Amino acid sequence: MPYAVTVIFAIKPGKIDDFMPHILANARASVAHEPGCQQFDVCTDRAQPDTVFLYELYDDLAAFEAHQQMPHYLATGPKIADLVANKTLRTFERVDK
Repeated sequence: MPYAVTVIFAIKPGKIDDFMPHILANARASVAHEPGCQQFDVCTDRAQPDTVFLYELYDDLAAFEAHQQMPHYLATGPKIADLVANKTLRTFERVDK
């Protein structure tokens, strides 16, 4: 069953330009190198310049768990840790019609 992940990052003031290259590289690598990653969108809102929203869609929970073990994922965490004020992760299983 498709597995959706949303993440909201509150970025520390003045750090968005440092944060974005890392999260964009992670998103591109996830889609390019993970067969179970169907979609990985990085979204922003001009009204909330220090907020970044991720929408990720995986084949299933196992594909998301595999994502969390990928070298590009593991390398991103330490690079962004000091740039993030808060992170909220939520997961969902898609309901088929």
